[in-house]
Amino acid sequence: MKRIRAMSRAAVSALLVTTAASAGAMATPAAAATSTFTVNLGTSTGAMMHGANGALYGVSDAGVPSANLVTPLNVTTIAQGPPGDTQHPNGDAGKISASFEQEDSNGKILVYLQDIYSSWPYPTETESAYLSEVNTIMAEIYASPQRADFEIVPYNEPDQQWFDLGGGSSYYSNFYTWWDATYAEIESDDPGAIVVGPNESGFDSSFLPAFLAHAKSAGTLPNVISWHELSGTSLSNFATHYADYRADETAAGITTPIPIDIDEYGNRSDLSVPGQLVQWIAMFEKAKVYADMAYWDIAGNFDDLMTGQNTPTGAYWLYYWYARMTGNSVSVTPPSANTVDTLQGVASYNTTEKQAQVILGGSSGAANTVINGISSSVFGSYVTATVEATNWSGYSGAGTTPQVISRTTYSTSSGSITVPLTNMNSMSAYRIVLTPSNVSSATTPTVPSSSTYYAAAASITDATVYAQGSESNPSGYATADTEDVGSIDKSDSAVTFTVTAPSSGSYNLAIYYGNQTGTYAQQALSIDGVADEFVDYPATLNWLWRDYVTVPVTLTAGTHTITLAVDNSTLGDSIGQVTLDQIVLTAASSAATVYESTMGRTSGTVSYDYSASDGTGEGAIDLASGAGSTVDVYAPSNGYYTTDVRYSAAAGSSLTLTANGEPVAGSSLPSTSGSVSTVAASVYLQAGINPVTVTANGTGTVQDVQVAASPSSTGTTYQAESSSNTLAGTAAVETDTWASGGEYVGWVGDASANTLTFNNVYAATAGTYMLVIAYSNDDTSGSGNYNSNIESRWAQVSVNGGAATTEVFANTYSWDSFRTVAMPVTLKAGDNTVEFSNSTGYVPNLDYIQVAQL
Repeated sequence: MKRIRAMSRAAVSALLVTTAASAGAMATPAAAATSTFTVNLGTSTGAMMHGANGALYGVSDAGVPSANLVTPLNVTTIAQGPPGDTQHPNGDAGKISASFEQEDSNGKILVYLQDIYSSWPYPTETESAYLSEVNTIMAEIYASPQRADFEIVPYNEPDQQWFDLGGGSSYYSNFYTWWDATYAEIESDDPGAIVVGPNESGFDSSFLPAFLAHAKSAGTLPNVISWHELSGTSLSNFATHYADYRADETAAGITTPIPIDIDEYGNRSDLSVPGQLVQWIAMFEKAKVYADMAYWDIAGNFDDLMTGQNTPTGAYWLYYWYARMTGNSVSVTPPSANTVDTLQGVASYNTTEKQAQVILGGSSGAANTVINGISSSVFGSYVTATVEATNWSGYSGAGTTPQVISRTTYSTSSGSITVPLTNMNSMSAYRIVLTPSNVSSATTPTVPSSSTYYAAAASITDATVYAQGSESNPSGYATADTEDVGSIDKSDSAVTFTVTAPSSGSYNLAIYYGNQTGTYAQQALSIDGVADEFVDYPATLNWLWRDYVTVPVTLTAGTHTITLAVDNSTLGDSIGQVTLDQIVLTAASSAATVYESTMGRTSGTVSYDYSASDGTGEGAIDLASGAGSTVDVYAPSNGYYTTDVRYSAAAGSSLTLTANGEPVAGSSLPSTSGSVSTVAASVYLQAGINPVTVTANGTGTVQDVQVAASPSSTGTTYQAESSSNTLAGTAAVETDTWASGGEYVGWVGDASANTLTFNNVYAATAGTYMLVIAYSNDDTSGSGNYNSNIESRWAQVSVNGGAATTEVFANTYSWDSFRTVAMPVTLKAGDNTVEFSNSTGYVPNLDYIQVAQL
């Protein structure tokens, strides 16, 4: 086999703005007539609840996913297994509760008691034996410091397991007996515990009225009512289910409405897809219910909003937007209410912050968003509408910061504006933000051209098109056009795309794929029939678990062919195989990403200031002493990024800049005597999400933070296999083509004597450094359920023989796929040692460490 220029693993870049650019030869269906989505700011529907941002088994371990990802979502509920959970190898509510409380102090943890059993469906059990299990679990919950965070779910889908609730009233009494006894056990073990139920697999219009009547009479009403919405018709039927349930409450004589938690929602084909998920968010926020995304595949990725430990997917940003919506929700009228896979959305209005926001999506083509009730007393004479898009990045592809695709200023004189959306992608979601403007014309943002081409619509040689997830197959995996191309495994198999480059220059070619081989796979890339290189694809969870790799290419203006093949006469034979979904061709851009402070997070006493709004941004945050403004910055890789902060500080005041909670060296933001100034800093960012905070010492104002597209430098790298390191016990150097130096160190841990120590780790000065650890981990455990039971690994990390810090390492889907995690450490000036150990389990395979001063 001949190989040239292997692609970097899991490369990511600022791309995928498919809605903003020329569609070119985009393989999309013919656009329907322009639809209308109407918002009425004058009609409040109640305080924003943010109830739809929960996840079932979204957290697997303390630190998976990271606090950087979880905290900005303002999570209201998550659902996890009980302490001692044997149904899954991770997700134990007791083990994750302390870290979750730190990440989201207001979030509640629903505890699925029956997941104490190792198999699915749950094994047949006697009432007394189950009550004994409940007693054991509740004793641990009662003793937990996080006791107040737990809400107890006694039964999971009782209509399908242990009880026949579909057989009519004569079958209900058995469940009533168990329910009342379990309720009493929970109350006895933890008086005042919040009980959630009955938690059927779907809305049951026959059982629920009878259950409510019984539970009211018996004094065993749940504190929170729950059921699941997992049907392909849920988006059409939930509004009716909700109305019927409230009517059932009234009929049962329940005068105070009981909170509702739809603690499993969404089909597999919905998860990870912004345009699908926004439809669920809209209907749950309208009903003001809590809801948790379903757990179909793996724990610890917040049900496909996140990947690895610290990286968002495209769907993450939808929920990030949702969390930033403040004030009251307001009335919206979609083109087709309660209709599956159509344009839906939710809107908010905050007169104090002088913002209105709309998130919407679910359809392709064009739509006009008509916003009524715009008050000049709130917005002034002009209002700026800023539109952003977040696009599907697969189940484990990195979702880059949503890009502004349009910005337009309107007069408020009529009280109504129309914001057009064109070239919409049904898999994308969009945010419209209204803020006051001091100018009558906004600055048009620069948007790189981008076009999408579906593999199923390409020229295919000796491969097969397969139908995948869709409205008619909601349990299937999401693909770009409900199809993909597989069986690309013969010597002549190839997929050829015809693409159009609007101008000559550099482009990023994102290739969406699946790879279930357990190691790297390849395809030969040719452009216009000329062999270019092998594309290397890291392993994914399965053939349909979408990720993407990015290949930089240079194209002249005009039409080109891009071929991905098994074999190539120039390059030779590839290894493995992949499935192909789509390619996205985006013009390369080195533009910095702008993070507006008014769209971020705040702490302390702040106010929103639009006095300097100039048509290029959304205003500024005025900070009282001690107050802070945080923007959540995405970095494609680890390194130092040139970061510009636009701010002002009153005379005698200053601002402090921190990233990931650590002060940024040499980045003092001194007094500007009230005038706006820009300070450039070199800020170390870890791959993925990084909170960057400006805090006032005195009083000041921050407008935005601008971050370079790529790092200017990285830290110092030390290879694990270096002869200068100390390997003790079973620790050994192993060969792996895909490790950075062709080798790694494995067999560390599982006993205290099996350690790896990096020696001569140099620090120019004493202080805090970021320690980046490159590793691989493909541990799995158990097979008693339909989920993929991947596991994390841990390591004790000790610097200079000091107290060890425990670091968790999420699964990478293959022993050949190396990712990084980052942790701050304190180093002394000169040489240092960094030791990895674990006395009770194996440390992941270690490739290298990188050290960067903060």
